[in-house]
Amino acid sequence: MSELTTLTYILLDIWHLLRSELTALVWVFPLVLAYELPLMLLVITGILKFYHASFIARPASSLYLPKVSVVITCYAEGEAVRETIASFVEQVYDGQVEIIAVVDGAVQNHHTYDVARKAAAALARPGRVITVLPKWQRGGRVSTLNAGLHAATGEILINADADTSFDCDTLVNIVPFFEDPNVPAVGGCLRVRNVSQTLLTRMQAIEYLVSIQGGKTGLGQWNLLNNVSGAFGAFRREVLLQIGGWDTHTAEDLDLTVRLKQYFARYPSWRIPFASLAIGHTDAPASIRNLAMQRLRWDGDLLFLYIRKHWPAFSPGILGTKTFVFTLLYGVLQNVLMPAVIVIYMVWLCIAYPWQFTLPLFLTMYLLYMVLLLFMYVLVLLAVSERPATDLKLMVWLPLYPIYAFFMRSVTLFALINETVRRSHEESSMAPWWVLKRGRKY
Repeated sequence: MSELTTLTYILLDIWHLLRSELTALVWVFPLVLAYELPLMLLVITGILKFYHASFIARPASSLYLPKVSVVITCYAEGEAVRETIASFVEQVYDGQVEIIAVVDGAVQNHHTYDVARKAAAALARPGRVITVLPKWQRGGRVSTLNAGLHAATGEILINADADTSFDCDTLVNIVPFFEDPNVPAVGGCLRVRNVSQTLLTRMQAIEYLVSIQGGKTGLGQWNLLNNVSGAFGAFRREVLLQIGGWDTHTAEDLDLTVRLKQYFARYPSWRIPFASLAIGHTDAPASIRNLAMQRLRWDGDLLFLYIRKHWPAFSPGILGTKTFVFTLLYGVLQNVLMPAVIVIYMVWLCIAYPWQFTLPLFLTMYLLYMVLLLFMYVLVLLAVSERPATDLKLMVWLPLYPIYAFFMRSVTLFALINETVRRSHEESSMAPWWVLKRGRKY
């Protein structure tokens, strides 16, 4: 009972100090105030700008109907390929759609190849041409995308994973952005399809809703989008061909986005928007092992691209001043240094102070994070979400999300160390070892 009384007293004392001395916030929450708060303000103002443009100003209907080529990267997805092809055949888009299913390693993945061929024969209809392109020897994701790029004939090219399905109005919501000739690419929005499978998929559903759909919506309004997703992105085909398509190595989506941004200083009118209402649905990892392996690859690849491959491009003269500053702060530093700072800070508190002090302090941090998370969740729910009734069901799981977020920060830190020590990007499953071995070393 005495320990509980002590904990309660310290907790109330911390709260009283924060209420009476605003300077105490700088000591208790230095990272939030100095780093996360400016980013949050950018996201919030961007979301409000999106809401006004989309639902209050009501943009005029677009008559722009270019031919769209959809490159579906297939490997071992099996029956899921049919659902992905069908979701593009059923688009309400009035223009022509060319669907190219590229099967990587069609010899060993004969079942996927067979499913794609049967789907092409059964689903084709006027205005929806379906082509199945087998790559008999596996070459990896990059070679699959480039094969589709060189087979495509549409003005706009969309890349999609074979295990991802799409709403029927996806093209209607993403193609009109390209009516502006200064748009070389548009990011598509991803949602978690298997939300109710496990606790981890529910956590990722919240992450995708708040961080991806909400965060990218806000940043996209200020032309500060860091990455066009490899599972769902749209590009002007002519621009892709001019820059040489996708490149070898790994994390081809971030690599391509960074390469596009290297033209921002030369073409200051260029912008990469985010199509908040163009929705793709993907299955998230359902186990801790699969989730950790996914994030080890994502975060390790990020360090490789920012620090090893593209570091010569990080200058205002190439990226433009605004893009350079934002990429440095919230592309490189946030993803490379912040995980280490946060984990080390938390461990230091545990070592430097008795648990009777750190426990109330951690609880205070948790409550503050919950307030900010709840605010962002409600804002996205009201201003961005196209499925508010569905997303409202996630509210009951919000109290667990701060724990999940800290765990993922720890995984990120391990991934960064792993890439630094072992060059883990060379062990990617996105391509055979001999393809990665032939790529240029950085």
